[in-house]
Amino acid sequence: MRCDMTLSRTARVLLRVWAGIFLVVVYVPLAVILVNSFNSDRAFAWPPPHLTLHWWTTAWQVGGVQAALLTSVEVGLAATALALLLGTAAALALARYHFFGQRPLSLVLVLPIALPGIVTGIALESAFQTTGIGFGIYTIIIGHATFCVVMVYNNVVARLRRMPGSTEEASMDLGAGIGRTFLRVTLPGMRSALVAGALLAFALSFDEIVVTTFTAGAGTQTLPLWIFNNLARPNAAPVVNVVAVSVILLSLIPVYLAQRLSSTAGTTDSAAAGH
Repeated sequence: MRCDMTLSRTARVLLRVWAGIFLVVVYVPLAVILVNSFNSDRAFAWPPPHLTLHWWTTAWQVGGVQAALLTSVEVGLAATALALLLGTAAALALARYHFFGQRPLSLVLVLPIALPGIVTGIALESAFQTTGIGFGIYTIIIGHATFCVVMVYNNVVARLRRMPGSTEEASMDLGAGIGRTFLRVTLPGMRSALVAGALLAFALSFDEIVVTTFTAGAGTQTLPLWIFNNLARPNAAPVVNVVAVSVILLSLIPVYLAQRLSSTAGTTDSAAAGH
């Protein structure tokens, strides 16, 4: 018994050490960017000689930043809307019906999130060039929707698999049609999954750059593209830090809300199962 307790304590210590290393590797560089966004020295002397809000007050006055932010929001909202339509339809088909090729189709749906972004980007660029579609904000939206669909699909299909189909069957047995059953029974049950999937899809779209690089036109810039294009300009470095921190903070909001929604839904499901 004493040996088992010693091993257990050792395992806990090792897990804490590895967790600490992980947190340091991931978050220390982000902390450096945050501090440098307040660094009064344009060359980023370390430690900062003084802290200032100057870069934060002037960043959004720099040419192209506001337009890039607006483009990122527009692309994120449009890609999320497409993902909601396609991802929800796919989840309903695969979770509520059985048909030939169901498993291969499920794999095809989640494959875009596993593929390297550069592969997806090259494939989309070739497809747009072959069909003669002009590059611009619409091609970016299509590119982002390919992987945003996965976020919605995964959340909705997981919720549908936990929802008993008997409630929908009972609704239709009582005279409700498919549309009314969906609006009154299915949709309320998967509402939080839809919202969580949409939030994650928007966050993924908002800070995506690899696919965007291949699908954006010459005059179209999202916020991540603006950051990438200005990294090599020494005079723009302080502003780039401010914009980068802003992207991080704006991306954290939907991710945090999605996590809270998923946790709340999981608690509600457990309570319902207990009753």
